[in-house]
Amino acid sequence: MDAREIEKCIDNFGTDIYRFCLKLCADNADAEDLYQQTFLKALETEWTLDWEKNPKALFFSLAYNLWKSDRRKQARRNTIAPCSNFDDKTETILHSEENIEEGYLQKELIAKVREIIQTLPEKFQVPLILFYLSDCSIEQIAAIIKKPPGTIKSRLFKGRSLIKKRLEEDGYER
Repeated sequence: MDAREIEKCIDNFGTDIYRFCLKLCADNADAEDLYQQTFLKALETEWTLDWEKNPKALFFSLAYNLWKSDRRKQARRNTIAPCSNFDDKTETILHSEENIEEGYLQKELIAKVREIIQTLPEKFQVPLILFYLSDCSIEQIAAIIKKPPGTIKSRLFKGRSLIKKRLEEDGYER
């Protein structure tokens, strides 16, 4: 892949890839690093992009694999020398014209759902992020994480069920 193709990809769907990286990493600095690594890796490879076959999914897949590889590396390092981060939770911005109380409650619910998603196992977390936050179809998600569409559907269902169960345990109602 050459620089012109990469530039065209960044222009066409760079924000979607960045948003996906941000949801995977849950940290701006890590998300920016993953985003840059994704396009750098694409530039280093000798792929030829087929614009008819959804190149966006290729970049989602590349970002996901880089993230997964980095998590494995961090896990190995943590077994040798454990360390922890004390980052502040990021604020959820709510754009609405509701009254202040409803806006606050909605903001709190969104933050709680994001927190729950971050604690879910990776096999549920990634399909939920891709489906709801990156607007990928089930077939695209299946191609990205290399699982059959039926598995993706079942993981989405189970992920939603886990989120609902944890919200009910914390006292949230419909």
